[in-house]
Amino acid sequence: MKHLQFVLVLAIAVNVWECGDAKFGERGEISPRRRRCYDGSLPKRLKKRERKVLLDGTSGGGSSSTSSSGGGGGGGEVCHRLYPRVSCCPTRRAAYQILHSRDARIFSTNNTECGRLLEEIKCARCSPNAQVLFHSLDMDKMPHREPDLPRLCQDFCREFYYTCRGHIPELFQADVDEFCQYYGRRDSSLCFPDFQRKQPQGQDSNYLGDETIEDISRKHKHNCYCAHEVLSGLRQPVAVLHCGDGSQRLFVLEREGTVRILNHDLELIKEPFLDIHKLVQSGLKGGDERGLLSLAFHPNYKKNGKLYVSYTTNQERWAIGPHDHILRVVEYTVSRKNPNQVDTRTVRVLMEVAELHRKHLGGQLLFSPDGLLHIILGDGMITLDDMEEMDGLSDFTGSVLRVDVDTDCCTSPYSIPRNNPYFNSTNQPPEIFAHGLHDPGRCAVDRLQMENGSLLILCTDASGKNATSGRILEITKGKDYENEPSVYDLHSSGGAPPVGGFIYRGCQSRRLYGSYVFGDKNGNLRILQKSTLSTSATGEQWQEKALCLGSAGSCGSMLMGHILGFGEDEQGEVYILASSKSLAQSHSGKLYKLMDPKRPHAPKECQRPVEPPELLMTACSRHCKNGHCTPTGKCCCSPGWEGLFCRVAKCEPVCRNGGVCMEPNKCLCKSGYSGTQCEKSERGMPNDQEKDGILDHIIDMTSYLLDLTSYIV
Repeated sequence: MKHLQFVLVLAIAVNVWECGDAKFGERGEISPRRRRCYDGSLPKRLKKRERKVLLDGTSGGGSSSTSSSGGGGGGGEVCHRLYPRVSCCPTRRAAYQILHSRDARIFSTNNTECGRLLEEIKCARCSPNAQVLFHSLDMDKMPHREPDLPRLCQDFCREFYYTCRGHIPELFQADVDEFCQYYGRRDSSLCFPDFQRKQPQGQDSNYLGDETIEDISRKHKHNCYCAHEVLSGLRQPVAVLHCGDGSQRLFVLEREGTVRILNHDLELIKEPFLDIHKLVQSGLKGGDERGLLSLAFHPNYKKNGKLYVSYTTNQERWAIGPHDHILRVVEYTVSRKNPNQVDTRTVRVLMEVAELHRKHLGGQLLFSPDGLLHIILGDGMITLDDMEEMDGLSDFTGSVLRVDVDTDCCTSPYSIPRNNPYFNSTNQPPEIFAHGLHDPGRCAVDRLQMENGSLLILCTDASGKNATSGRILEITKGKDYENEPSVYDLHSSGGAPPVGGFIYRGCQSRRLYGSYVFGDKNGNLRILQKSTLSTSATGEQWQEKALCLGSAGSCGSMLMGHILGFGEDEQGEVYILASSKSLAQSHSGKLYKLMDPKRPHAPKECQRPVEPPELLMTACSRHCKNGHCTPTGKCCCSPGWEGLFCRVAKCEPVCRNGGVCMEPNKCLCKSGYSGTQCEKSERGMPNDQEKDGILDHIIDMTSYLLDLTSYIV
């Protein structure tokens, strides 16, 4: 009887061990199946000697097994830490030796953070729930092959996607939603990681884990920051900037041709600041860069209300030709009645550049400390044969142009600075400041250098020889960047072109001050740091680091998606634009603000008073009714008008016999005269004499007022 009782107790204990351990995670959910290994066998409880063998990562011969992923540490050590009690790994074989050869090919990367996640995923085959993790996928759809990945929990799946997609591009052919829809958990069943996972700490980690701000301040001493979500629902945002008038407004550019305003409270104003979507020709497919490209506010915007926009279009006389589209740079003036809206009637075209292809466009505009406008253009993938076919219309491609928009000349929208390197050249256009660019991402002027009166422009540029690499350039007058060394050469990041950012000069983060923040279109954030940014540097003087970002649990929100651009507000704080989808019609664009969790969100020393936006009150903006104002305040008259403020109409030939020119080429004649120039004499009728006298009086008074106005002006 005692033997029978012992057998019953042992059976109950085994049953409890197999079923009771099916709980996973923190939810306490039960797996629908009993614990089984990948091949259907039961997992084994490891003994001390077997744990030591697994921990050492040795097989029977004692050779060590190491990881090719660069994550550090052997596979046995990782798997033993994840599954210390019960494992599906054979007792004398390391974790990586049981993996299929296909896994070894796919799961290889030199990135530390991605390698760490891959090590954990490889250990899923050692999980006591391996059969559920792998065979619960839709195997009926792919009966000819085994799954590469286990079923992943949603949070882990998205983290894995955004961490590794730039380093293993062949594994991530879909976007994050499609990827996690297939590999992610679709119901309440078991998913990986099926253990209580703790994020490793350190400077190389891209995520902080589920920790509080206090924990972050205490534990993380290096490169960890938060991406605070400011705005969502944007349609393909490409840039965000401020106008420098003290209002602390942010202007967000959307590729299809609209500019939206966020007020100082980061609330979106309903009416767009600028809407030119009917003029803009934008692309829908991935890699098509056409659309609204850039916006730059004049340094004296608060007084003259001038802004400059670049976009692609295909209109009017350019509609027929060998080119695909044109890149147009125009000038606008803000409305005199509404500081939150542009008066589109004030448009003036600065230049137009014909382009054959839809990539490598560039198009960014920025002002230097001396008030000169820089226009950065890509090479447009144009060859020498293309340039001959286009008859020299693309001489500007691959160049940085520099022009002076502060001109009093009414016949040209800009003048050429006399110190441009090719001002007197007969071989190069005088607008060119530097050339040899391929695919410039974004360029930025160091605002600290601007305050000191010097110029430092940093640009990211995708290399023309290798599409998977890039470079960071310091733009200098007269340089040819086909042969000029770069400031820093960027390594391959899965074929994603770099996206230029800003040198952080904000107040909120002391640790980030002076660092160049940038990224790539795959969503990877990086920084470059060096001791002094004011001198010209070589690659050895810069140090590239991963920018550590916190998870949603620690920061309240987490950066997800393709990086589309960066921005900067009036205080020098950096913003990030991202989108989870690549199609232009999607509203998945988001705006994030880079925050330092070690400091308050708004330190007192960083707060600045907000100045409400003001209406234009210059003499030119108030009096120039029949022309346009230059940035310097000169009223340039439209055809048919003259005078200092274009108040006097011109009639050619002039009005005769005392007639007054009221509108261009339209005379108001005295009584007894008619015709376009009042050249015909007529005898007035008796019953019209009273009316003629009144008319003569009106004409005399009008002439007197016009003369008086001209005298006052």
